[in-house]
Amino acid sequence: METPVFEEIDPEKDCDCPGCVHWRRVLPRPAGGHPAAARAVILAATTATALGALHAAPAFAAPQAPTRPGTPRADEPDTPQGDKAPLHGPGAKPAPVRTPTTTRADIIRRAKQWVAARVPYSMSEYWGDGYRQDCSGFVSMAWSLPRNEWTGSLGQYGVRIAKDDLQPGDILLFHNPSNPENGSHVVIFGGWTDYTHTYYLAYEETRPYARKQATPYAYWSNPDRYVAYRYKGLAGGTSGAQPDGTNPDNANPDPAKPQAPDVTPFPGTAYFGPGANNKYVTQLGRMLVQRGAARFYTSGPGPRWSDADRRATQAFQQTQGWRGGDADGLPGAQTWALLVTGGGRNIGSGGGAGTAGPPAPSTPPAPSTPPAPSSHGIPGYPGRAMFRPGATNKYVTQLGRQLVKKGFGRYYTTGPGPRWGEPDRRAVEAFQRTQGWRGGAADGYPGPETWRRLFL
Repeated sequence: METPVFEEIDPEKDCDCPGCVHWRRVLPRPAGGHPAAARAVILAATTATALGALHAAPAFAAPQAPTRPGTPRADEPDTPQGDKAPLHGPGAKPAPVRTPTTTRADIIRRAKQWVAARVPYSMSEYWGDGYRQDCSGFVSMAWSLPRNEWTGSLGQYGVRIAKDDLQPGDILLFHNPSNPENGSHVVIFGGWTDYTHTYYLAYEETRPYARKQATPYAYWSNPDRYVAYRYKGLAGGTSGAQPDGTNPDNANPDPAKPQAPDVTPFPGTAYFGPGANNKYVTQLGRMLVQRGAARFYTSGPGPRWSDADRRATQAFQQTQGWRGGDADGLPGAQTWALLVTGGGRNIGSGGGAGTAGPPAPSTPPAPSTPPAPSSHGIPGYPGRAMFRPGATNKYVTQLGRQLVKKGFGRYYTTGPGPRWGEPDRRAVEAFQRTQGWRGGAADGYPGPETWRRLFL
Protein backbone atom coordinates (compact mmCIF):
# COMPACT_ATOMS: atom_id res chain seq x y z
CA MET A 1 0.00 0.00 0.00
CA GLU A 2 1.30 3.45 -0.80
CA THR A 3 0.39 6.23 1.60
CA PRO A 4 1.40 9.33 -0.35
CA VAL A 5 3.15 12.38 0.97
CA PHE A 6 0.59 14.44 -0.93
CA GLU A 7 -2.69 12.80 -1.80
CA GLU A 8 -3.80 14.62 -4.89
CA ILE A 9 -7.50 14.79 -5.63
CA ASP A 10 -8.89 15.71 -9.00
CA PRO A 11 -11.62 18.37 -9.06
CA GLU A 12 -15.24 17.37 -9.39
CA LYS A 13 -16.28 16.58 -12.95
CA ASP A 14 -19.78 16.84 -14.41
CA CYS A 15 -19.02 16.62 -18.09
CA ASP A 16 -19.60 13.89 -20.67
CA CYS A 17 -15.96 13.20 -21.58
CA PRO A 18 -14.90 9.50 -21.58
CA GLY A 19 -13.02 9.79 -18.28
CA CYS A 20 -15.88 11.36 -16.34
CA VAL A 21 -18.43 8.98 -17.84
CA HIS A 22 -16.22 6.06 -16.76
CA TRP A 23 -15.99 7.18 -13.12
CA ARG A 24 -19.68 8.02 -12.87
CA ARG A 25 -20.43 4.50 -14.10
CA VAL A 26 -18.14 2.63 -11.69
CA LEU A 27 -18.54 4.67 -8.50
CA PRO A 28 -21.54 4.03 -6.19
CA ARG A 29 -24.21 6.63 -5.62
CA PRO A 30 -25.63 7.86 -2.31
CA ALA A 31 -28.74 6.25 -0.91
CA GLY A 32 -30.74 9.40 -1.54
CA GLY A 33 -30.07 9.45 -5.27
CA HIS A 34 -27.46 10.88 -7.64
CA PRO A 35 -24.58 12.79 -6.00
CA ALA A 36 -25.74 15.86 -7.90
CA ALA A 37 -28.82 15.86 -5.66
CA ALA A 38 -26.61 16.50 -2.65
CA ARG A 39 -25.05 19.48 -4.37
CA ALA A 40 -28.49 20.80 -5.19
CA VAL A 41 -29.51 20.59 -1.52
CA ILE A 42 -26.39 22.50 -0.48
CA LEU A 43 -26.99 25.15 -3.16
CA ALA A 44 -30.59 25.57 -2.06
CA ALA A 45 -29.59 25.95 1.58
CA THR A 46 -26.97 28.55 0.72
CA THR A 47 -29.42 30.52 -1.42
CA ALA A 48 -32.07 30.47 1.30
CA THR A 49 -29.61 31.84 3.83
CA ALA A 50 -28.49 34.60 1.48
CA LEU A 51 -32.11 35.69 1.00
CA GLY A 52 -32.68 35.87 4.76
CA ALA A 53 -35.07 32.95 4.92
CA LEU A 54 -36.30 32.18 8.43
CA HIS A 55 -36.07 28.40 8.25
CA ALA A 56 -32.96 26.69 9.65
CA ALA A 57 -30.45 26.69 6.81
CA PRO A 58 -26.95 27.05 8.31
CA ALA A 59 -24.57 29.49 6.67
CA PHE A 60 -21.39 28.00 5.32
CA ALA A 61 -18.21 28.73 7.23
CA ALA A 62 -15.70 31.12 5.75
CA PRO A 63 -12.06 30.04 5.66
CA GLN A 64 -10.10 31.30 8.64
CA ALA A 65 -6.76 31.79 6.94
CA PRO A 66 -5.71 33.88 3.94
CA THR A 67 -5.24 32.16 0.63
CA ARG A 68 -1.72 30.81 0.17
CA PRO A 69 -0.09 30.63 -3.25
CA GLY A 70 -0.73 27.25 -4.81
CA THR A 71 -3.13 26.10 -2.09
CA PRO A 72 -6.66 25.38 -3.38
CA ARG A 73 -9.44 27.08 -1.48
CA ALA A 74 -11.01 23.65 -1.07
CA ASP A 75 -8.25 22.84 1.40
CA GLU A 76 -9.70 25.35 3.88
CA PRO A 77 -12.47 24.17 6.23
CA ASP A 78 -15.85 24.91 4.75
CA THR A 79 -17.85 22.20 6.44
CA PRO A 80 -21.08 23.17 8.14
CA GLN A 81 -22.56 20.17 9.87
CA GLY A 82 -25.85 18.77 11.06
CA ASP A 83 -26.83 18.14 14.68
CA LYS A 84 -26.81 14.78 16.46
CA ALA A 85 -29.20 12.43 14.66
CA PRO A 86 -30.01 8.71 14.35
CA LEU A 87 -28.64 6.73 11.45
CA HIS A 88 -30.44 7.50 8.20
CA GLY A 89 -31.66 10.86 9.53
CA PRO A 90 -34.02 12.46 12.08
CA GLY A 91 -36.97 10.26 11.16
CA ALA A 92 -35.15 7.03 11.98
CA LYS A 93 -35.33 5.17 15.27
CA PRO A 94 -32.84 6.53 17.86
CA ALA A 95 -30.08 4.18 18.99
CA PRO A 96 -28.73 3.93 22.54
CA VAL A 97 -25.48 5.73 23.25
CA ARG A 98 -22.67 3.18 23.38
CA THR A 99 -19.02 2.82 22.44
CA PRO A 100 -18.59 -0.19 20.16
CA THR A 101 -15.20 -1.91 20.12
CA THR A 102 -13.18 -1.48 16.94
CA THR A 103 -9.57 -1.53 15.73
CA ARG A 104 -7.32 1.03 14.09
CA ALA A 105 -7.25 -1.01 10.89
CA ASP A 106 -11.05 -1.10 10.73
CA ILE A 107 -11.31 2.66 11.34
CA ILE A 108 -8.98 3.38 8.43
CA ARG A 109 -10.65 0.73 6.27
CA ARG A 110 -14.08 2.36 6.73
CA ALA A 111 -12.65 5.81 6.04
CA LYS A 112 -11.06 4.53 2.85
CA GLN A 113 -14.38 3.15 1.64
CA TRP A 114 -15.92 6.62 1.63
CA VAL A 115 -12.83 8.09 -0.01
CA ALA A 116 -12.89 5.43 -2.73
CA ALA A 117 -16.61 6.00 -3.30
CA ARG A 118 -16.08 9.79 -3.39
CA VAL A 119 -19.02 10.28 -1.08
CA PRO A 120 -20.25 13.82 -1.85
CA TYR A 121 -20.31 16.33 0.99
CA SER A 122 -23.71 17.23 2.43
CA MET A 123 -24.97 18.30 5.83
CA SER A 124 -28.47 17.02 5.09
CA GLU A 125 -28.01 13.85 3.03
CA TYR A 126 -27.25 10.36 4.43
CA TRP A 127 -25.12 7.72 2.71
CA GLY A 128 -26.37 4.16 2.26
CA ASP A 129 -24.81 3.08 5.57
CA GLY A 130 -26.92 5.65 7.42
CA TYR A 131 -24.26 8.22 8.26
CA ARG A 132 -24.58 11.91 7.44
CA GLN A 133 -22.28 13.08 4.68
CA ASP A 134 -20.47 15.81 6.62
CA CYS A 135 -17.21 15.86 8.59
CA SER A 136 -18.68 14.65 11.88
CA GLY A 137 -20.83 12.02 10.16
CA PHE A 138 -17.68 10.74 8.47
CA VAL A 139 -15.93 10.22 11.82
CA SER A 140 -19.10 8.71 13.32
CA MET A 141 -19.03 6.20 10.47
CA ALA A 142 -15.31 5.42 10.75
CA TRP A 143 -15.58 4.96 14.53
CA SER A 144 -18.75 2.86 13.95
CA LEU A 145 -20.79 4.95 16.39
CA PRO A 146 -24.48 4.06 16.86
CA ARG A 147 -25.66 7.47 15.65
CA ASN A 148 -24.52 10.59 13.82
CA GLU A 149 -22.61 12.86 16.19
CA TRP A 150 -21.31 16.39 15.63
CA THR A 151 -18.11 18.18 16.63
CA GLY A 152 -19.69 19.21 19.93
CA SER A 153 -20.29 15.58 21.01
CA LEU A 154 -17.57 13.48 19.37
CA GLY A 155 -15.15 14.23 22.21
CA GLN A 156 -17.23 12.16 24.66
CA TYR A 157 -16.25 9.02 22.71
CA GLY A 158 -12.53 9.70 23.00
CA VAL A 159 -9.71 10.62 25.37
CA ARG A 160 -7.41 13.54 24.76
CA ILE A 161 -3.87 12.69 23.68
CA ALA A 162 -0.72 14.64 22.83
CA LYS A 163 0.55 15.27 19.31
CA ASP A 164 3.43 12.84 19.81
CA ASP A 165 0.96 10.07 20.70
CA LEU A 166 -1.08 10.31 17.49
CA GLN A 167 -1.57 7.06 15.61
CA PRO A 168 -3.76 6.05 12.64
CA GLY A 169 -7.45 6.07 13.61
CA ASP A 170 -7.16 8.96 16.09
CA ILE A 171 -8.86 12.26 15.25
CA LEU A 172 -8.03 15.97 15.26
CA LEU A 173 -11.09 17.93 16.37
CA PHE A 174 -11.86 21.66 16.35
CA HIS A 175 -15.20 22.64 17.86
CA ASN A 176 -16.06 26.33 18.03
CA PRO A 177 -18.66 26.48 20.84
CA SER A 178 -19.57 30.13 20.28
CA ASN A 179 -20.35 29.53 16.61
CA PRO A 180 -20.18 25.82 15.72
CA GLU A 181 -20.44 26.47 11.98
CA ASN A 182 -17.54 28.91 11.95
CA GLY A 183 -14.55 26.70 11.25
CA SER A 184 -15.57 23.65 13.29
CA HIS A 185 -14.13 20.57 11.66
CA VAL A 186 -12.81 17.08 12.40
CA VAL A 187 -10.43 14.79 10.48
CA ILE A 188 -9.07 11.27 10.96
CA PHE A 189 -5.33 11.00 11.45
CA GLY A 190 -3.83 8.49 9.00
CA GLY A 191 -0.15 8.67 9.96
CA TRP A 192 2.78 11.06 9.61
CA THR A 193 4.07 11.55 6.10
CA ASP A 194 7.72 11.85 7.23
CA TYR A 195 9.98 12.07 10.24
CA THR A 196 9.50 15.85 10.72
CA HIS A 197 5.89 15.39 11.91
CA THR A 198 4.87 18.59 10.15
CA TYR A 199 2.52 16.90 7.65
CA TYR A 200 0.17 13.98 8.17
CA LEU A 201 -2.31 12.04 6.05
CA ALA A 202 -5.81 13.30 6.83
CA TYR A 203 -9.01 11.43 5.96
CA GLU A 204 -11.93 13.84 5.94
CA GLU A 205 -15.35 14.62 4.50
CA THR A 206 -15.22 18.02 2.85
CA ARG A 207 -16.34 19.63 -0.39
CA PRO A 208 -16.73 18.27 -2.97
CA TYR A 209 -16.33 14.72 -1.60
CA ALA A 210 -14.50 12.57 0.94
CA ARG A 211 -10.76 12.61 0.46
CA LYS A 212 -7.36 11.74 1.93
CA GLN A 213 -4.62 14.30 1.61
CA ALA A 214 -1.30 15.30 3.15
CA THR A 215 -2.19 18.13 5.52
CA PRO A 216 -0.05 20.48 7.62
CA TYR A 217 -0.36 19.85 11.35
CA ALA A 218 -2.87 20.50 12.82
CA TYR A 219 -4.86 21.82 9.83
CA TRP A 220 -4.77 24.44 7.09
CA SER A 221 -6.42 27.02 9.34
CA ASN A 222 -6.97 27.38 13.10
CA PRO A 223 -4.09 24.92 13.68
CA ASP A 224 -3.77 25.88 17.35
CA ARG A 225 -7.43 25.06 18.07
CA TYR A 226 -7.45 21.39 17.04
CA VAL A 227 -7.41 18.78 19.82
CA ALA A 228 -6.23 15.19 19.35
CA TYR A 229 -8.51 12.40 20.59
CA ARG A 230 -8.22 8.62 20.72
CA TYR A 231 -11.36 6.50 20.47
CA LYS A 232 -12.36 4.97 23.84
CA GLY A 233 -13.58 1.75 22.26
CA LEU A 234 -10.27 0.98 20.58
CA ALA A 235 -9.41 -2.71 20.97
CA GLY A 236 -6.56 -3.00 23.46
CA GLY A 237 -7.06 0.29 25.28
CA THR A 238 -6.75 4.05 24.76
CA SER A 239 -3.67 5.08 26.67
CA GLY A 240 -0.94 7.21 25.14
CA ALA A 241 2.58 6.15 24.26
CA GLN A 242 4.47 4.33 26.97
CA PRO A 243 7.88 5.55 28.22
CA ASP A 244 9.63 2.53 26.73
CA GLY A 245 8.15 3.27 23.29
CA THR A 246 6.10 0.07 23.01
CA ASN A 247 2.67 -0.02 21.47
CA PRO A 248 0.27 1.89 23.80
CA ASP A 249 -2.55 -0.46 22.82
CA ASN A 250 -0.72 -3.38 24.42
CA ALA A 251 -0.87 -2.38 28.09
CA ASN A 252 -1.03 -6.11 28.91
CA PRO A 253 1.12 -7.68 26.19
CA ASP A 254 -0.08 -10.92 24.72
CA PRO A 255 2.80 -13.37 24.16
CA ALA A 256 1.10 -14.51 20.96
CA LYS A 257 1.21 -10.95 19.63
CA PRO A 258 4.66 -9.83 18.46
CA GLN A 259 5.88 -6.50 19.79
CA ALA A 260 7.29 -3.83 17.53
CA PRO A 261 11.08 -3.93 17.69
CA ASP A 262 11.55 -0.17 17.34
CA VAL A 263 9.12 2.73 17.04
CA THR A 264 10.94 4.42 14.18
CA PRO A 265 9.20 7.21 12.21
CA PHE A 266 8.38 6.34 8.61
CA PRO A 267 11.49 7.32 6.62
CA GLY A 268 9.67 7.99 3.34
CA THR A 269 8.72 6.09 0.20
CA ALA A 270 12.11 6.67 -1.44
CA TYR A 271 13.73 4.17 0.95
CA PHE A 272 11.77 1.22 -0.46
CA GLY A 273 11.48 -0.28 -3.91
CA PRO A 274 13.77 -1.60 -6.67
CA GLY A 275 17.34 -0.43 -6.18
CA ALA A 276 16.93 0.61 -2.53
CA ASN A 277 19.73 -0.45 -0.17
CA ASN A 278 19.52 0.89 3.40
CA LYS A 279 18.88 -0.01 7.04
CA TYR A 280 15.14 0.65 6.77
CA VAL A 281 14.72 -2.22 4.30
CA THR A 282 16.34 -4.50 6.88
CA GLN A 283 14.07 -3.19 9.64
CA LEU A 284 11.00 -3.63 7.45
CA GLY A 285 11.95 -7.22 6.67
CA ARG A 286 12.52 -8.11 10.31
CA MET A 287 9.17 -6.63 11.34
CA LEU A 288 7.42 -8.55 8.57
CA VAL A 289 9.08 -11.80 9.68
CA GLN A 290 7.74 -11.18 13.21
CA ARG A 291 4.27 -10.75 11.71
CA GLY A 292 4.31 -14.08 9.84
CA ALA A 293 6.25 -13.41 6.61
CA ALA A 294 9.25 -15.69 7.24
CA ARG A 295 8.22 -18.03 4.41
CA PHE A 296 8.89 -15.30 1.84
CA TYR A 297 12.60 -15.08 2.73
CA THR A 298 15.13 -17.76 1.80
CA SER A 299 17.85 -15.58 3.33
CA GLY A 300 17.96 -12.31 5.22
CA PRO A 301 16.12 -9.99 5.55
CA GLY A 302 18.87 -7.63 4.47
CA PRO A 303 19.38 -4.00 3.45
CA ARG A 304 18.93 -4.51 -0.30
CA TRP A 305 15.32 -4.41 -1.52
CA SER A 306 14.23 -7.67 -3.12
CA ASP A 307 11.12 -9.35 -4.44
CA ALA A 308 10.88 -11.17 -1.11
CA ASP A 309 10.39 -7.81 0.62
CA ARG A 310 7.72 -6.83 -1.89
CA ARG A 311 5.81 -10.10 -1.58
CA ALA A 312 6.00 -10.06 2.22
CA THR A 313 4.80 -6.45 2.36
CA GLN A 314 1.96 -7.20 -0.05
CA ALA A 315 0.88 -10.21 2.01
CA PHE A 316 0.77 -8.04 5.16
CA GLN A 317 -1.23 -5.34 3.35
CA GLN A 318 -3.72 -7.84 1.95
CA THR A 319 -4.14 -9.36 5.42
CA GLN A 320 -5.39 -5.94 6.56
CA GLY A 321 -8.11 -6.18 3.90
CA TRP A 322 -6.45 -3.77 1.48
CA ARG A 323 -6.66 -4.42 -2.26
CA GLY A 324 -5.47 -2.97 -5.53
CA GLY A 325 -3.12 -0.01 -5.22
CA ASP A 326 -3.38 -0.14 -1.44
CA ALA A 327 -1.69 -3.55 -1.50
CA ASP A 328 1.09 -2.95 -4.01
CA GLY A 329 3.86 -4.43 -1.86
CA LEU A 330 5.54 -1.06 -1.29
CA PRO A 331 5.25 0.23 2.28
CA GLY A 332 3.68 3.61 2.93
CA ALA A 333 3.20 5.49 6.19
CA GLN A 334 0.16 3.45 7.26
CA THR A 335 1.80 0.07 6.57
CA TRP A 336 4.87 1.21 8.50
CA ALA A 337 2.77 2.54 11.42
CA LEU A 338 0.98 -0.79 11.83
CA LEU A 339 4.26 -2.70 11.75
CA VAL A 340 6.19 -0.56 14.24
CA THR A 341 3.28 -0.36 16.69
CA GLY A 342 2.25 -4.02 16.44
CA GLY A 343 -1.17 -3.03 15.11
CA GLY A 344 -3.29 -4.74 12.48
CA ARG A 345 -3.48 -8.43 11.68
CA ASN A 346 -0.64 -10.91 11.39
CA ILE A 347 -0.05 -12.56 8.02
CA GLY A 348 -2.11 -15.73 7.91
CA SER A 349 -4.48 -14.64 10.69
CA GLY A 350 -8.18 -15.09 10.23
CA GLY A 351 -9.25 -13.28 13.38
CA GLY A 352 -8.99 -9.82 14.84
CA ALA A 353 -6.11 -7.37 15.02
CA GLY A 354 -2.80 -8.89 15.89
CA THR A 355 -4.07 -12.46 16.28
CA ALA A 356 -1.78 -15.22 15.15
CA GLY A 357 -2.90 -17.95 12.81
CA PRO A 358 -1.61 -20.73 10.60
CA PRO A 359 0.43 -19.72 7.56
CA ALA A 360 -1.70 -18.83 4.59
CA PRO A 361 -0.92 -19.85 1.03
CA SER A 362 1.40 -17.53 -0.80
CA THR A 363 -0.61 -14.50 -1.82
CA PRO A 364 -0.52 -13.83 -5.56
CA PRO A 365 0.11 -10.26 -6.66
CA ALA A 366 -2.95 -8.12 -7.12
CA PRO A 367 -4.02 -8.03 -10.76
CA SER A 368 -2.78 -4.96 -12.55
CA THR A 369 -5.39 -2.49 -13.68
CA PRO A 370 -5.15 -0.30 -16.78
CA PRO A 371 -4.73 3.44 -16.26
CA ALA A 372 -7.87 5.49 -15.88
CA PRO A 373 -9.35 6.82 -19.12
CA SER A 374 -8.01 10.11 -20.36
CA SER A 375 -10.08 13.09 -19.34
CA HIS A 376 -10.18 16.55 -20.93
CA GLY A 377 -7.23 15.59 -23.13
CA ILE A 378 -5.03 14.65 -20.15
CA PRO A 379 -3.53 11.13 -20.32
CA GLY A 380 -4.68 8.82 -17.55
CA TYR A 381 -2.45 8.73 -14.46
CA PRO A 382 -0.71 5.32 -14.45
CA GLY A 383 -0.18 4.99 -10.68
CA ARG A 384 2.55 5.76 -8.15
CA ALA A 385 4.35 2.44 -8.67
CA MET A 386 5.48 3.65 -12.10
CA PHE A 387 7.67 6.34 -10.54
CA ARG A 388 10.11 4.78 -8.07
CA PRO A 389 13.85 4.18 -7.85
CA GLY A 390 14.66 1.44 -10.35
CA ALA A 391 11.39 1.79 -12.28
CA THR A 392 11.68 1.54 -16.08
CA ASN A 393 8.62 2.17 -18.23
CA LYS A 394 7.15 4.44 -20.89
CA TYR A 395 5.41 6.65 -18.34
CA VAL A 396 8.76 7.86 -16.96
CA THR A 397 9.69 8.97 -20.47
CA GLN A 398 6.29 10.62 -20.95
CA LEU A 399 6.65 12.44 -17.63
CA GLY A 400 10.19 13.62 -18.40
CA ARG A 401 9.29 14.97 -21.83
CA GLN A 402 6.40 16.93 -20.35
CA LEU A 403 8.68 18.35 -17.66
CA VAL A 404 11.06 19.52 -20.38
CA LYS A 405 8.15 21.17 -22.21
CA LYS A 406 7.20 22.94 -18.98
CA GLY A 407 10.70 24.40 -18.62
CA PHE A 408 12.31 21.93 -16.22
CA GLY A 409 14.77 20.36 -18.66
CA ARG A 410 17.83 21.81 -16.92
CA TYR A 411 17.87 18.81 -14.57
CA TYR A 412 18.53 16.39 -17.43
CA THR A 413 22.04 15.92 -18.84
CA THR A 414 20.71 13.15 -21.11
CA GLY A 415 17.23 11.91 -21.93
CA PRO A 416 14.57 11.98 -20.58
CA GLY A 417 14.40 8.22 -20.79
CA PRO A 418 12.34 5.31 -19.47
CA ARG A 419 14.43 4.64 -16.33
CA TRP A 420 13.48 6.68 -13.26
CA GLY A 421 16.43 8.61 -11.88
CA GLU A 422 17.45 11.53 -9.71
CA PRO A 423 16.99 14.05 -12.58
CA ASP A 424 13.34 12.99 -12.84
CA ARG A 425 12.81 13.37 -9.09
CA ARG A 426 14.50 16.79 -8.96
CA ALA A 427 12.53 18.05 -11.95
CA VAL A 428 9.24 16.88 -10.43
CA GLU A 429 10.14 18.47 -7.09
CA ALA A 430 10.93 21.77 -8.80
CA PHE A 431 7.60 21.66 -10.63
CA GLN A 432 5.74 20.90 -7.40
CA ARG A 433 7.39 23.83 -5.67
CA THR A 434 6.22 26.16 -8.44
CA GLN A 435 2.68 25.11 -7.48
CA GLY A 436 3.29 26.52 -4.00
CA TRP A 437 3.70 23.11 -2.34
CA ARG A 438 6.28 22.72 0.40
CA GLY A 439 7.66 20.05 2.72
CA GLY A 440 6.25 16.60 2.15
CA ALA A 441 3.91 17.95 -0.55
CA ALA A 442 6.95 18.53 -2.79
CA ASP A 443 8.78 15.21 -2.49
CA GLY A 444 9.61 14.79 -6.18
CA TYR A 445 7.29 11.83 -6.76
CA PRO A 446 4.30 12.56 -9.03
CA GLY A 447 0.78 11.83 -7.83
CA PRO A 448 -2.44 12.34 -9.79
CA GLU A 449 -2.61 16.10 -9.19
CA THR A 450 1.03 16.67 -10.19
CA TRP A 451 0.33 14.60 -13.30
CA ARG A 452 -2.84 16.54 -14.11
CA ARG A 453 -1.20 19.93 -13.76
CA LEU A 454 1.78 18.88 -15.84
CA PHE A 455 -0.43 17.96 -18.78
CA LEU A 456 -2.85 20.88 -18.58
